[in-house]
Amino acid sequence: MSLPNKPLAWKFNPYDPYFPISYKGVGVGFCTPDFATRIVEVLNEDERLRSALKLACLDLIEQSGGDPSQVEELMKQYLEKSDRPKHGTGAIAYLLRDRQKELDMSDKEFIPFCAAYQLSPEVLKDIYEGKDISNTQLRVLSRILGKSVKELTQLRDGRDQEAKKDDKPPRILIQERFHTADQQKNETRKRA
Repeated sequence: MSLPNKPLAWKFNPYDPYFPISYKGVGVGFCTPDFATRIVEVLNEDERLRSALKLACLDLIEQSGGDPSQVEELMKQYLEKSDRPKHGTGAIAYLLRDRQKELDMSDKEFIPFCAAYQLSPEVLKDIYEGKDISNTQLRVLSRILGKSVKELTQLRDGRDQEAKKDDKPPRILIQERFHTADQQKNETRKRA
């Protein structure tokens, strides 16, 4: 028996049309027409862009007199560079760019905005160039970005402060946990 106001999680409608999606002649899934069209467009565009990147890398290697067999490695390097940084100064620079877009400000408007929070244009330029960020600058950035200093420190340093405590090899951690469990068992036995 189902509850009166709660919709059922599983449903079946034999009249919903699903279309196959295939890749190089092999069926990879089924989808409704409205999603299938968009999925195929995006995947084809991705393949087209990867092909263009490969051609550009091959041209670059040929111009520099390099080995054409290294095209895949060069592509991999460029793809890694295009990823958004997960930590370090680059990640904070992206947050600043996001904040600028959020506020709908041009570069000329954003510089005085940051200066009003005591972040000089020179320091802002240094951040965008990837130079190190001091703890003092983190306090200013926290006000601009609306994040805590702790969050920005973790983002800048690239790891959680708690993870630093558990920096031991896994085997040692497991041994410590078993040792602690054994101590608790011994204490319970003594009480009994």
